Amino acid sequence: MNDELIYLDHNATTPVDPRVIEAMLPYFTEIYGNAASVDHEFGYQAKKAVERARGQIADLINAKPDEIIFTSGATESDNIALFGVAEKYKDKGNHIITSVTEHKAVLDCCDQLEKMGYVITRLPVDKYGLVDPNQISDNVTTKTILISIMSANNEIGTIAPIKEIGAIARENSVLFHTDAAQAVGHIPINVEEMNIDIMSMSAHKVYGPKGIGALYRRRSNPRANLSPRIYGGGHEQGLRSGTLNVPGIVGLGIAIKIANKEMSRESLRLIELRNNLFSMLREIIDEVNLNGHPTQRLPNNLNVYLPGIESKALIPGLKKIAISTGSA
Repeated sequence: MNDELIYLDHNATTPVDPRVIEAMLPYFTEIYGNAASVDHEFGYQAKKAVERARGQIADLINAKPDEIIFTSGATESDNIALFGVAEKYKDKGNHIITSVTEHKAVLDCCDQLEKMGYVITRLPVDKYGLVDPNQISDNVTTKTILISIMSANNEIGTIAPIKEIGAIARENSVLFHTDAAQAVGHIPINVEEMNIDIMSMSAHKVYGPKGIGALYRRRSNPRANLSPRIYGGGHEQGLRSGTLNVPGIVGLGIAIKIANKEMSRESLRLIELRNNLFSMLREIIDEVNLNGHPTQRLPNNLNVYLPGIESKALIPGLKKIAISTGSA
């Protein structure tokens, strides 16, 4: 690519870290066995790599390795979470609580579930994009089977009060799912402290490869039971059948391992860059305002608006800057 181009669309996708590529390469050309074929060395080594990655992800979020299910990304993980809970707990209830600013992967699932007879409560957010935990508590009924609130917004970067929401879910014996695609690897996530029962994540949001992600599914206290969405062989504890993408899984594991080691230092660096950029914009533009929470936001996120200027009219003039439009 042209070195003069500036890439500022990391919420959409990140470049793959060279260390991640290096770790993946042998699993394309040397250790190319099927991880389900453990009767020979090729398959056994592939299986070992998969389980190592499972442990790397579990270490980051304080989970157990057998609670990590590999998927093609957060969109598939969200689908497994919502449809999986809806089907498994339909005898208990048919009510799901979410927010209006969720990713389409959650909102579109909710739209489809609504057509199937489920009752969906879509809670509003405040001017910073925060959902009120009290509103969640007020809307829980005896028919509520799932609360699904994203950890951090993919557009404005606002970080949700996940720990408080998790406590509400636990107090009411309701499962709690969070789409953490933007959060994992960027801010600390502890599934035990936050009472998270199900969580979605993607590699390509944290300098890993596209097309691979994971679903955390709590196995005890309480156990989050899910119905599978893909059948055919019983892979990944029967939840997601299909031959595993071993190179992708290795890449996800290494990306998560790097994030685990470098997150604290990288967060400080990104916060300084983000704040400096916003200060410079305010110096040269008469009116520029911040979208999202001023402090409770992702370190790597800056979302601004200029009153009276249509973003889609502005972007074509910034031909050397890769930047996205959008508003939550």
